[in-house]
Amino acid sequence: MRTKDTTLFQMPGHLIRRLQQISNQVFLNHMEEAGFDLTSVQFATLQALHSNPGIEQAQVAAMIAYDRATIGGVIDRLEQKGYVSRVVSSRDRRAREVSLTREGQRIFEAVRPLIEQLQTDILEGLDDTERQQFSRLAQKVIDKRLSKLGGNRKKGP
Repeated sequence: MRTKDTTLFQMPGHLIRRLQQISNQVFLNHMEEAGFDLTSVQFATLQALHSNPGIEQAQVAAMIAYDRATIGGVIDRLEQKGYVSRVVSSRDRRAREVSLTREGQRIFEAVRPLIEQLQTDILEGLDDTERQQFSRLAQKVIDKRLSKLGGNRKKGP
């Protein structure tokens, strides 16, 4: 039976939310199968630090589009795992500079190929051309929203 409410489930906001749930589940499944205890946000943090060693914690949050209040907990967990280290910034004693440890670099290098492989699983059912088109359209929406907010688009991990 089809009702008016059924169309709510076809709206972009709902579909984006569902796809995010699927993306997270695919990510976690792949990590678990490979024996890694890592979330997608933790990996994004590792990637940001790999590309920008010694950046401040607030910069990590901006780079991966994560809120500053929550990134501290993400970095705490990575620090507990031995993947990152934090030191007081020499430029601003209120800030913390974050870097990958040797173990963090090793984990990042080990996980990176898995991340590349699981992208196809996230968009299962789409061929290569459709996946590229999806990515272009999603980036176009993101860029437009960021330009409306007055933010400079940073290429994140």
